[in-house]
Amino acid sequence: MLLHKKCRPCESGEGALNALEIQNFLKETTGWGLADADKKIERIFEFKNFAEALKFANKVGEIAEDEGHHPDILIFSWNKVKVSSYTHSVGGLTENDFILATKISEI
Repeated sequence: MLLHKKCRPCESGEGALNALEIQNFLKETTGWGLADADKKIERIFEFKNFAEALKFANKVGEIAEDEGHHPDILIFSWNKVKVSSYTHSVGGLTENDFILATKISEI
């Protein structure tokens, strides 16, 4: 289960996931979808106001720091937060992206 895993350092030499692996991990990350030619996963979260969106973005930042894996976080339209994740060092998706997505979904 991804929720109980910890992100591994990207220097471990692993490459990007293949299409089948990505589809299998997507099944465990409800609400997340593929973006940018299947090189990223992303999800949009909507809140009742800007303060709640900002609070959520800060919690995402805390998780990212704890995991050592940092997504792109965008607050837009005053109450929405888009979180996009991919592994920069491989130019695509790794298990780390799905671990992070699962933890963010639990906020």
